[in-house]
Amino acid sequence: MKTQSPRAGRPAFLGELFETLTERGRRLLWRRDSGDAPQPPELAELAEALLSRQGEASGVALASGLLSAFDHAGRDARLGFLRVLAERFGPDPMAVKAALATIKHDPSALEALHSASEPRRQELMRRLNLAPGGTAALVRMREDLLSHLRDDPSLRRVDDDFAHLFGSWFNRGFLVLRHIDWNTPAAILEKIIRYEAVHAIQNWDDLRNRLQPTDRRCYGFFHPQLVDEPLIFVEVALTKSIPDAVGELLDLKRQPIEADEATTAVFYSISNTQRGLAGVSFGNFLIKQVVEELKAELPNIRTFVTLSPVPGFAAWLAAQRKDEGSDMIGADQRIAFALLDEPGWHKDTEKAAALRDPLLAASATYFLRARDAKGRVPDPVARFHLGNGAQLERLNYLGDVSQNGLKQAHGLMVNYLYDLDRIEVNHEAFAERGTVAAAQIVARALPNTN
Repeated sequence: MKTQSPRAGRPAFLGELFETLTERGRRLLWRRDSGDAPQPPELAELAEALLSRQGEASGVALASGLLSAFDHAGRDARLGFLRVLAERFGPDPMAVKAALATIKHDPSALEALHSASEPRRQELMRRLNLAPGGTAALVRMREDLLSHLRDDPSLRRVDDDFAHLFGSWFNRGFLVLRHIDWNTPAAILEKIIRYEAVHAIQNWDDLRNRLQPTDRRCYGFFHPQLVDEPLIFVEVALTKSIPDAVGELLDLKRQPIEADEATTAVFYSISNTQRGLAGVSFGNFLIKQVVEELKAELPNIRTFVTLSPVPGFAAWLAAQRKDEGSDMIGADQRIAFALLDEPGWHKDTEKAAALRDPLLAASATYFLRARDAKGRVPDPVARFHLGNGAQLERLNYLGDVSQNGLKQAHGLMVNYLYDLDRIEVNHEAFAERGTVAAAQIVARALPNTN
């Protein structure tokens, strides 16, 4: 009979151990009334119990039980627990007071003050993270929290703690770049279809067209604790020139080119997949690393650009049209923009021609002159790429005539150019002074500009 080595049996042993500990945790965590059916415990009591435990084994069981209880609780119960985290799991007032008193006599005791001032919920989150699947469960918990944040600002302090810890746990050093292709496991490919946020993937043929041809690439960042969950992914088209419309990139009938014939890499879709990781920056690292990957693989590629949506443009323009005193659009533009209210205007040659210059002028104003209430460039995609050091290279009229493209931007798309020699200069100018790096052709589209 074949004897199994101790090392070979270790995974099964650990799995049985965790199952045993989790079951023991359930027996600790469920209170029984006069009947036999267990009743959900108070989540806050479980949190206090977890913080009071010193043993790692019982801590894992408690953490697993608390996360499971939270997942199975109703919406109101989960919200109540998040509010308790905000109210009762902040810094320990007595510990902070004692640390402050010590500093008066011993200035070197700053570390004690720092430790005392840390919210207890941060240690709670660390202990919850020890549970099997704890990282994913905490990401889901924060997603739940974010859905309540607008209506309950008191939860902001809890969100700040999530953001603080996630910023460390999902540090770039822990992320793994993976090339996603047609041979990638189906479980991941299904998530690419589900999470695609820019240009919806219609079916498996559509996905194949984006992954399998020699002139297409897809890359994603993965985390060791979320092995089959891409955190963010980017789709890339390899072309011979800078495209001005997305339709030609997504056309199922197009004729692919050989990868070594391409001179341009086009980032045409970037999708974040985990709402619970909102505010944790991945995209800037992803684009820059993909650029390095492509440079090494295909040295003929010298131009790196995006073909990007402009999700805020239509709403901004509608606000300017409604505001009769706005100086962002002129009287002639206002007259022309009345055509936007007519269904199917983009299919009418005369109407589309009449709107071309007014819309391009308005879009140049949107990027180069308009600012939101915080003094920022109003478009979120623009802030992302300009913040990465890209240059606004070109405005593409009717670049996306899909229903969503017309709804959010009247069909407008733009190219952002990643000039590797200018990225740092552009980034610093945008970050420090809000200066938008833009090609001359964009600046010339401004009204009253030659």
